[in-house]
Amino acid sequence: MGQFVFKLPDVGEGTAEAEIVAWHVRVGDVVKEDAPLVDVMTDKATVEMTAPVSGKIVSLHGEPGDMAPVGGQIVVFETDGEEVSSPASGGAKGNGAEPKPRIRAQAGATWSEDEVKAAMQGGAPQAKAVPAAAMPGAAQKAKAPAPSQAVAKPAGRDATVREWSEAQASPAVRARARKLGLELGQVRGTGPEGRITHEDLDAVLVPAAGSRRGGSALTEKNGVEPVKIIGLRRKIAEKMQDAKRRIPHFAYVEECDLTELEELRAHLNATKRSDQPKLTLLPFLMRALVLSLPDFPQINARFDDEQGIVYRHDNVDIGIATQTDNGLIVPVVCHAEARDVWDSATEVSRLAAAVRANTATKEELSGSTITITSLGALGGIVTTPVINHPEVAIIGVNKLVERPVVKNGAIVIRKMMNLSSSFDHRVVDGYDAAAFIQRVKGMLEHPAALFIDR
Repeated sequence: MGQFVFKLPDVGEGTAEAEIVAWHVRVGDVVKEDAPLVDVMTDKATVEMTAPVSGKIVSLHGEPGDMAPVGGQIVVFETDGEEVSSPASGGAKGNGAEPKPRIRAQAGATWSEDEVKAAMQGGAPQAKAVPAAAMPGAAQKAKAPAPSQAVAKPAGRDATVREWSEAQASPAVRARARKLGLELGQVRGTGPEGRITHEDLDAVLVPAAGSRRGGSALTEKNGVEPVKIIGLRRKIAEKMQDAKRRIPHFAYVEECDLTELEELRAHLNATKRSDQPKLTLLPFLMRALVLSLPDFPQINARFDDEQGIVYRHDNVDIGIATQTDNGLIVPVVCHAEARDVWDSATEVSRLAAAVRANTATKEELSGSTITITSLGALGGIVTTPVINHPEVAIIGVNKLVERPVVKNGAIVIRKMMNLSSSFDHRVVDGYDAAAFIQRVKGMLEHPAALFIDR
């Protein structure tokens, strides 16, 4: 028997360290060569490292959230061969072949062609670039019983190759399941393609929690759960913190009477062809933006504040903030200026499905010139959205509600909605922001204007 020391290889981006996001194995596991081993995240990608050899896991170095240096040992295997160590530069296998990292594009990252080629030198030309949130354990999904059959099992040192590595789940779900002592292979996933979600874990835990509650709900509780911010959530936190620190935000809120637009939308949905998508408010708002932005070029822009250059775009590439099980992802509808409401609706639906199924490409997740965000379905009359750096504006949609308003001297019931928007005050003056939103409002309140070429 010998040992194999696996050192973190350089994934091709020239980085000195990478964050450990999630382990797919535990000490005592017996794994096969090329089995999922660990997910690590650099500034631009999440890489799933696979086992370079077959053997038993003797030790793991680092916890999720820790930074691991390139060339530092992260896993020690017990093998049938002689004692050997992977080289720091490439992480080669015992037979001289390199491991095969699965590279996934970080949401919002921009790679050059040379960077992509360099990153792929690890040996995964077939890897699909998807958001960093998408980190299933392996391609093959394990068969699992219903949640009622799930059993909490403690981690054992003598465990063999587990269904844990085969179940599809995000690193956050894996980490939580590991903390709870749940085998993912014993939990039925209800997400896309059988992906296990936090709700699936809750379904397993609810009966046990209920049995401990006792006869009264009036029980003192003193528990504190520390939750380390790692992986995609850390990237989101860093991006939001960076945006708020660098951008002097100012907000502008205006109410819109969408009664006529809602009547038009209902009519179009009732008379649409079978091959046309159902229209929501979003494509109409997108159309209002693309018709208004030519007169406000400083708003359809990206600001390189390090170089002191504002890049004003003729193309309108609209980011659509989309909530997923793994966090907020912003896919991009490219060239919205060349799309009608039907085409816009089709593309929004396609992109939303892609990010929720973790199949969106790097190109579909970067390059937006302005972003729309919405919490409308959840209510709220005002929001203060954070600008998607390096853009200079974000348009927030609030809930559409019926309420009494004064119109032509009479109190009438109208369908009203607020637009809550934020702007970068370094390059957008308050007057221009207000004039822009008033232009958008006018088009939404008089929807015929959305279909007139200017």
